[in-house]
Amino acid sequence: MLNVGASPTRTCQTRSPRAFLQVGTLGALGWTWGDLLAARASGQSVQPKARAVIVLWLWGGPSHLDTFDMKPQAPVEYRGPFEPIATRVPGLAICELLPGLARRADKFALLRALRHESNDHGIAGTIALTGNIAGAVGLDGKAQGTQAMRPSTGAIVSRLKQRAPGALPPYVILGNQLHQGLKRVVGEGGGMLGTTFDPFRLDYEPGVGLKLPQVSLPESLSASRLSARWDLLSTVDRVTTSTLRTPRLAALSQHYELAHTLLASPKSLSALAVEREPQAVRDAYGPHRFGQCCLIARRLVEAGIPFVQVNWSTHVEGPEDAGDGGWDMHDRYFEIMQDRHAWMFDRALSALLDDLDSRGLLASTLVVAVGEFGRTPRINNKAGRDHWNLCYSGLLAGGGVQGGRVIGASDKRGEHPVDRPATPADLNATILARLGIGTTELTGVGLTPLGQPIEELF
Repeated sequence: MLNVGASPTRTCQTRSPRAFLQVGTLGALGWTWGDLLAARASGQSVQPKARAVIVLWLWGGPSHLDTFDMKPQAPVEYRGPFEPIATRVPGLAICELLPGLARRADKFALLRALRHESNDHGIAGTIALTGNIAGAVGLDGKAQGTQAMRPSTGAIVSRLKQRAPGALPPYVILGNQLHQGLKRVVGEGGGMLGTTFDPFRLDYEPGVGLKLPQVSLPESLSASRLSARWDLLSTVDRVTTSTLRTPRLAALSQHYELAHTLLASPKSLSALAVEREPQAVRDAYGPHRFGQCCLIARRLVEAGIPFVQVNWSTHVEGPEDAGDGGWDMHDRYFEIMQDRHAWMFDRALSALLDDLDSRGLLASTLVVAVGEFGRTPRINNKAGRDHWNLCYSGLLAGGGVQGGRVIGASDKRGEHPVDRPATPADLNATILARLGIGTTELTGVGLTPLGQPIEELF
């Protein structure tokens, strides 16, 4: 572990029948019950060290050599065109395209030796989001292994963190379902815990505003008709639950209650009203989608949501390909980094750290910025970088993280870890531990603990 400019540290699945949804209820509204999530359950015995987590999911995989682990002494075919710059922390340098983060290096720590076993986006995404390869589906369409898919870290938090009836769910993703090419990527949902704990999704589109596809009424359905259908559902629900009172039906009833509350009471959506923010605050995050989603994430944790994930994009590909601007840039990499990705990321994350800090929320909110893997240290013949899962970087701030620290190291060309390697399972264990979720809580809901918390961060 490199301790830069800081004090000494310690070392160390089943769906509800669709027909039921269409009996004068949610089917008419265009929803599926799995998407509306929310059931609450058991408490916890571990004292939490953070109230909330914001995961900035850099889908497609940014290069560690062009962000947080530069190799200026490496051969030119490795180091790329960008120069390292000094940061606020003596001895720590990052890419010149990230000047805002350089000025805030005392607020975050870096992991420079993350690694895992796959360079396929779909498989790597599942590994990174769940800590496990089970059930992952690659570009070839083949599922990995025979075990049931582990729930995402957000879904585990959803299962173990209770929210008041009718409140926004505990696990929110800003962004659509992840894709690799035309294939959906699995790993964001409830896995073996069930679709009850899938994320509640919403998004932001510049020029349009906040989009809540899961909480919207069709034009043909007025508020009065909604109320009438809700009364009918309540009657059916009372009869059903009096005769068949099962946990699954109870959970489904909670979904309906949430949906009705969000639609019938606009005040319940006040945490999402980003237009209420002063223009100077909105401008600080940047006008692009990712920046505004980071601002919404701050509003959500301020409102008590324990796990918010901001997806950089839906697709892995770059902005001129089939996707909508992911980090998977096999060609034109340096052009896109300089003109688009780097400044957007730098501005949004810098603003998020400042905003949380100024509101007294940074100490209780863990911020994690990471992709599913990195990119090849050696530049390819298209002036780009390919997939690299053997060594990559991640950033953590807040939630007790000691800023200015670097944990782990890569070799002189950034190809392999040479000190303190860590896995996605370790990173996810760290997130859960900061929220007070440990072995007791995991085994209590039938999950085997994976990985070890990275104690050197704290």
